[in-house]
Amino acid sequence: MKKKLPLLIILTGFILLGIGLWQYVHSKVQSHTALAQAKELVSRKQTTAEVKKNKEHAASPNTGDTVGVLVIPKIKAELAIVEGTDPDDLEKGVGHYKGSYFPGDKGQIVLSGHRDTVFRKLGELKLGDQLKMQMPNGNYTYEITHTKIVKSNDKSIITLQKQQEELILTTCYPFHYVGNAPKRYIVYAKLIRH
Repeated sequence: MKKKLPLLIILTGFILLGIGLWQYVHSKVQSHTALAQAKELVSRKQTTAEVKKNKEHAASPNTGDTVGVLVIPKIKAELAIVEGTDPDDLEKGVGHYKGSYFPGDKGQIVLSGHRDTVFRKLGELKLGDQLKMQMPNGNYTYEITHTKIVKSNDKSIITLQKQQEELILTTCYPFHYVGNAPKRYIVYAKLIRH
């Protein structure tokens, strides 16, 4: 039995490594596929009349649908925006909080992402840095106005206000925490160009 124990430990290590590698590759494939879909979606530019007609007759996107692209030039990130914030949705990219608004709606837009994948470098952003949303109805540029850290159960940042256009990014915090993080890192940005 003493001779088999090291082999069992090594075999267990290889199995765990294989599972981790499979999860990593699966996540990368999901995010690359979603980004390709998002780029295809936004490349089909619509005329003003088409945008207005589609807005009047459009239903909300289904959970899991790709709806646009988030570009963060400072950290060289180009991420698919996916409707919903369930774990399966966040595997594909940045999740659009269902019920929050879209660019051009003059309301609060809430995007969430994992700190260890799509928003790994979010803490490197500074006030004045730009966030760009590429959507089927056009491109929108936002400027970071402030950030804050809240407890993980604090829902006060999601107000779904419709007085002014505001982009909010949320992720878990601290960035290098192992396990379920106790806080959330929030980035606020205002629309500067459409």
